[in-house]
Amino acid sequence: MQENETFTRVDYSDKYLSNEVFELCTFINCNFSNCNFSSAEFIECTFEDCNFSNAKMDGTGLKDVTLKNCKVLGIDFSRCNDFLLAFHFEKCILDYSNFHKKKIKNTLFKECSVREVDFSNADLFGSIFENCDLSRSIFQQTVLEKVDFRTARNYSIDLEKNKVKKAKFSLSGIIGVLDKYQIVIE
Repeated sequence: MQENETFTRVDYSDKYLSNEVFELCTFINCNFSNCNFSSAEFIECTFEDCNFSNAKMDGTGLKDVTLKNCKVLGIDFSRCNDFLLAFHFEKCILDYSNFHKKKIKNTLFKECSVREVDFSNADLFGSIFENCDLSRSIFQQTVLEKVDFRTARNYSIDLEKNKVKKAKFSLSGIIGVLDKYQIVIE
């Protein structure tokens, strides 16, 4: 178990961190591309300027984890351990990632690229997409109750196929919930 440590510029690419436990650790400018995190635990850890492209997350525990300015391309978060799963993303690239069926209530996505991400059947209750690009992301049978989309852009959400009670949208972004009807708004 690693506790209260800072790791800077460590190259973990193509490595196995299976069954490792990190608590209150900080990772700065580390490369985790193609890393295998199977059954690893990260508790109250912070990642800054790290690359997670194509990392494997089978059974990985992410408990109150913060990612800032990280490249998180193609990550299958649906394979993470559900127990106490909680994270926050700030200025991250999450494109092509998968949150299918994940309960990630109150998650903050701040100034992130969230393009072509699968949120189908996920529970995003109370989450915030602050200044995020959601181009071609999938919201299908998703719990979007009390989700804040007011500063998000390029989303397409079918009101009939998602739970959207008390979700927040800006007037300029309302086209993202009406586009399926192919109406003209001027």
